[in-house]
Amino acid sequence: MPRDAALLRRLPLDPYIAALLGTVLLAALLPATGGGARLADGAANGAVALLFFLYGTRLSTREALDGLRHWRLHLAVLAATFAVFPLLGLAARGLVPYVLSPQLYTGFLFLCLLPSTIQSSIAFTSIARGNVAAAVCAGSFSSLAGIVLTPLLAALLIGGSAGISGHAVLGIAGQLLAPFLAGQALRRWTAGYVTRHKKVLGLVDRGSILLVVYAAFSAGMAEGIWHQVSLPRLAALLAAEALLLAAMLAVTGYGARRLGFGRADRITVVFAGSKKSLASGLPMAAVLFGGQAGLAVLPLMLFHQMQLMVCAVLARRWARQPAETVAWRDDPDRDTTGRRDAGPGRGPAPAGVQRG
Repeated sequence: MPRDAALLRRLPLDPYIAALLGTVLLAALLPATGGGARLADGAANGAVALLFFLYGTRLSTREALDGLRHWRLHLAVLAATFAVFPLLGLAARGLVPYVLSPQLYTGFLFLCLLPSTIQSSIAFTSIARGNVAAAVCAGSFSSLAGIVLTPLLAALLIGGSAGISGHAVLGIAGQLLAPFLAGQALRRWTAGYVTRHKKVLGLVDRGSILLVVYAAFSAGMAEGIWHQVSLPRLAALLAAEALLLAAMLAVTGYGARRLGFGRADRITVVFAGSKKSLASGLPMAAVLFGGQAGLAVLPLMLFHQMQLMVCAVLARRWARQPAETVAWRDDPDRDTTGRRDAGPGRGPAPAGVQRG
């Protein structure tokens, strides 16, 4: 994955993160209002629908069915994403109001309810010599499950305080799930085009997110979100998110080892189970929170940058470790002589998984 590797080499500030910050600044200086706001919202909704249509097109049905055979790994990732993360988010309620303001806590909890990433999970797993094929399926399954589970969890755990209604939950299904299923249904005719035009479609990925950010923060400017967040609160939020990420890396690493996964699978569980998706989170926040989406996605944007930086360091560190340093007693992929068996994820990345 040359492009993903190049992206990681440009950390700590990836150009895409700079573009996101620039979009926030643009919304602060020149927010869309009136008819412009309606136009921005319509463009953002259309771009997000196209984005999830492409997700449906990219996920091979055969790949998905093959991935079901590794169900224990996928259940571990789903449990980390939609059970452990939300529990930690609920535990952070004790930080209100002394560390986190109620508004920032709402965004923090929403972050904990989101699905895992696809693209960066695959990229980091590949660099660390993990099970790339499993990372493709784990990220895809998590994103698909999140279209249903995230709004339901948000309605259950946040609903009353954020005004999340059943109508908003159904809106998520209409905006994200329907295009995804359409992409799957039309994959026979569209998959070839997607494969041939990855660079152009990559612009759709990122451009749609930038549109959502601009629309959300423009609406937030009308609500005066920047008057609600002080620098000490931002510092406290960063500290809370650092603890959250450290806890999830520890839980996924320890849990994968206790479940008996081999080294390649443990790497996949750690990277797929400790991340949250910006691509899914931003459009969901726009539907669920409306004018308060700007403040709600601030914790997600900060966590996204943090997870990229930390996981890049981990991936490079694990990539440098020779196979012989991994004790065969803890690695089911080794036989009793200490030799490593060939297994999934140890070869080159499968074709067409750079994007997700």
